[in-house]
Amino acid sequence: MKTVGYYNGTIGEIEDMMVPMNDRAMYFGDGVYDATYAAKRNIFEMEWHLDRFYNSARLLEMPFTMPREELTAEIQKCVDLMDSDGEVMVYWQITRGTGMRNHAFPEDGKPANLLITIREMPLTDLRKPYRVITLEDTRFLHCNIKTLNLIPSVMANQRAKEAGCQEAVFHRGERVTECAHSNVHILKDGVFRTAPTDHLILPGITRKHLLKICEQAGIPYKEEAFRVEDLFTADEIIISSAGTLAVPVCEVDGKLVGGKAPELLHKLQETAVADFERETGYKLDIL
Repeated sequence: MKTVGYYNGTIGEIEDMMVPMNDRAMYFGDGVYDATYAAKRNIFEMEWHLDRFYNSARLLEMPFTMPREELTAEIQKCVDLMDSDGEVMVYWQITRGTGMRNHAFPEDGKPANLLITIREMPLTDLRKPYRVITLEDTRFLHCNIKTLNLIPSVMANQRAKEAGCQEAVFHRGERVTECAHSNVHILKDGVFRTAPTDHLILPGITRKHLLKICEQAGIPYKEEAFRVEDLFTADEIIISSAGTLAVPVCEVDGKLVGGKAPELLHKLQETAVADFERETGYKLDIL
């Protein structure tokens, strides 16, 4: 299959799939999701993504009872149906079921709806730095939950696109939080700095991976808030997500930044790429 769509056990090409009008995602965005990548039909960092997914479901009291092993098998089944052995995005979500529109939770006891999509999508080329803009973070106070409610992020990413940039960096006052669909970190004086995993940011899996790399390589790191002004004085700015791994930033709000610690940046990137290749058995051409 060129793409794979899955809805509660029914499988087809994504464009051929249909979702009930009364799925609660349609009215309320009432659900949670997660996403990662696969290559050669091997899913990258699946266990960490499942940890976050089940935690998001728990925090929103989702009626999802499928065991991890069964969910993993269903996702793997969809990955295996792809014609491609290359880089594919693996996405899954659940919603709070199907029923007539009502803000309160359904009382029919029906299980959550499960949706899976698989499609070809290359990882970001790390040789091409990002240009970003900064925007005030006006999202709600549950950013640690990977909910389907992404309109503020959609609008921020549109503003970035209109500015000829690839991402938008959010801040609440002077505190940098994260990006429209990524985490953001800085390197300064040999130290990797990243925001703490409180309710203002999503606990990114690639963020977690980069911290593991720092531990293994003896690179000091700090999980503490940093300010917008720190972006302009940082040795390097790094954007991370499942699809970007560790892409550098060369411009913030039209001002040139970074480029002062290329060896340390490359070490983080090289290790992240090597870990992906080792786990999937697929050779990347992005660094």
